[in-house]
Amino acid sequence: MTQPRIAVLLPCYNEEAAIAQTVAGFRAALPTATVYVYDNNSRDRTVEVARAAGAVVRSERIQGKGAVVRRMFADVDADVYVMADGDATYDAASAPKLVGKLLDEQLDMIVGSRIGEAVEAYRRGHRFGNKLLTGMLARLFGRSFTDILSGYRVFSRRFVKSFPSLSAGFEIETEISVHALELKMPCAEVPTPYFARPEGSASKLSTYGDGWRILSTILTLYRIERPLLYFGAFAAFLAALSVALAIPLAITYAEIGLVPRFPTAILATGLMILAALSFFAGLILDTVVRGRREVRRLAYLAHPAPGA
Repeated sequence: MTQPRIAVLLPCYNEEAAIAQTVAGFRAALPTATVYVYDNNSRDRTVEVARAAGAVVRSERIQGKGAVVRRMFADVDADVYVMADGDATYDAASAPKLVGKLLDEQLDMIVGSRIGEAVEAYRRGHRFGNKLLTGMLARLFGRSFTDILSGYRVFSRRFVKSFPSLSAGFEIETEISVHALELKMPCAEVPTPYFARPEGSASKLSTYGDGWRILSTILTLYRIERPLLYFGAFAAFLAALSVALAIPLAITYAEIGLVPRFPTAILATGLMILAALSFFAGLILDTVVRGRREVRRLAYLAHPAPGA
């Protein structure tokens, strides 16, 4: 067998202080890999430092990590993709183990779940938010990963080339996780060390702003991928409210043969009609989603399994 082509993908924004260390780490860990640094409008010397460290440097002008990942997945051609951040927080030495596991077990994605090596590396608020969002994803989609927000991942070619990336920012990891869960891809998690940023490097993650965007992404993906359950929940609520309003009217009608609260009767009827419309909308959209999922599955199967 020929050696698989390995690409290391590093999205970057103002990482002058850390990018050289990150590139050097992955070049040492994966000597045969090509290291790509995709700069996202950095205002410091990220581009010059990355190029001097031996990386292939490219640019993405649309701001946001999601836009960078979309561009990387579209442009780079390889058999195995290693994605990490350019801030030297992920353990480059773990990359050969992750790549080997992907090829040996013919997996489509491996998540490097983070083990904080220092308190400042993985803050308590971020840990809590990660657990909360991970639990929500498990409840909504039936299964999940222990660290859905990890940016350290290894992908097969068929994952990358079948992934219709739509996210703009840091919610991209959530979209990646849902894509794997929806197509029932063979995946795994491997614990990896997670380090504090080097001095001079600052985090671009907004705990509350990005957390809200990630939560919104989960709910949006649930509406898109599970429309029958999503709209069915609204239908059940509206139907229950309609019945609750109609029961006193029915009792009164049985006693005196009249409906004295006519506006309430109209409201109950309208709510039941809305419930029926919501249910049938979910039913129709569920059929559409099933067809879309089949198309994505066929696009996924158009590429051979890793290591095959």
